[in-house]
Amino acid sequence: MLKFLSRPAVKLVERYLPDPYIFVLLLTIIAAAAAIAVERQTPLAVMRFWGDGFWNLLTFSMQMLLVLVTGFMLASSPPIKRLLQKLASLARNAGGAIILVTLVSLAASWINWGFGLVVGALFAKELARLVRVDYRLLVASAYSGFVVWHGGLAGSIPLTIATEGHFTADQIGVIGTGSTIFAFFNLALVACLFISIPLVNRLMLPDDKESVYVDPKLLEEDDEATRVRITRPAERLENSVTLAWLVGIPGVIFLLDHFVLRGGGLNLNVVNFMFLFLAIVLHRTPRSLLESLHEAIKGGAGIVIQFPFYAGIMAIMIQSGLAETMSESLISFATEASLPFWSFISAGIVNLFVPSGGGQWAVQAPVMLPAAEALGVDISRVAMAVAWGDAWTNLLQPFWALPVLAIAGLKAKDIMGFCLVQLLITGIIIAVGLTWF
Repeated sequence: MLKFLSRPAVKLVERYLPDPYIFVLLLTIIAAAAAIAVERQTPLAVMRFWGDGFWNLLTFSMQMLLVLVTGFMLASSPPIKRLLQKLASLARNAGGAIILVTLVSLAASWINWGFGLVVGALFAKELARLVRVDYRLLVASAYSGFVVWHGGLAGSIPLTIATEGHFTADQIGVIGTGSTIFAFFNLALVACLFISIPLVNRLMLPDDKESVYVDPKLLEEDDEATRVRITRPAERLENSVTLAWLVGIPGVIFLLDHFVLRGGGLNLNVVNFMFLFLAIVLHRTPRSLLESLHEAIKGGAGIVIQFPFYAGIMAIMIQSGLAETMSESLISFATEASLPFWSFISAGIVNLFVPSGGGQWAVQAPVMLPAAEALGVDISRVAMAVAWGDAWTNLLQPFWALPVLAIAGLKAKDIMGFCLVQLLITGIIIAVGLTWF
């Protein structure tokens, strides 16, 4: 049945899904038109909202770019690559490759979303060298694991409300990750998705005549290019393990001090620091790290150009009152039992316009928190419902697939048909889990 459903979904997306940059331009126009039509804003006012807010997420954009870049550098370090090669050898057939890449992506995304995106894409390429399998579904499976990221260690909403001085601290205080990431309902959801997502991907595997394969030779890396030839003194510094470790090891020690001796927690800055210094140590030489950095920056190009547009969309939605209207209309009929469900649905819709967990929380917190307090609903559950809604519709919103697609050499239309099927199934699982767990 899933194989049958995936065929029209793949064809539909291949025909009608535009490039992500076109997608953000269309969303900008839709958000502006809705602000004018629904909120009775003048075109001049909407233009001012958009222009004034266009650069409002620069700090957050840099943090998100660093999550991707540091995650890429860590995932592409020699020890991690060797681990991925050993794991790839476990796949004996196409079905096994699909399940294996999904599980690896799920685990890596739960640890860190940037790490998961990169590890999933690199592992998919490694599997494609060894196993004859539909390359589109293989890469889609790698991306589908991304859906758990906001319920994991680098979830921006739970990390935001766990950070001292966050923008809603006066209203809800600081909520530790024990009530969000490590709460039973969240861990139960993650466990269910670890079972269902690999199985769904496996059941969507096309027949041989419908599959799209890639020549393994096209995925081979140039070993000659990785060999180091030292011809001048400066290159000795660039290839010095001692120099890298003199800086990298103190960074790792600082992290141990932060977590063990000072009892510090996770936030975006700590995550970026951790991935950067682990990458410095594992790459061993500055040259190896810099080569990885150059590759990582290519995958982040979409973030650089598109995030300001999403900041502009977010400004239109917030300043015009459109975000509040959308959220209030969805939760106006909510009860104590159903508020997490409607928070999840509204977050999934808003995420299409504001594909940023932190940015989305800025949009929805002013509506969701008073509703939760009025109905007596657990704040941490509502926050995680928004987080899961944000992660869920990333299966449809192609923005975060950009790094995966850049590494794999595919276009969004190649994988989004399979992701659409996962969107329907994971949506049901998450909605039920938020209501009943």
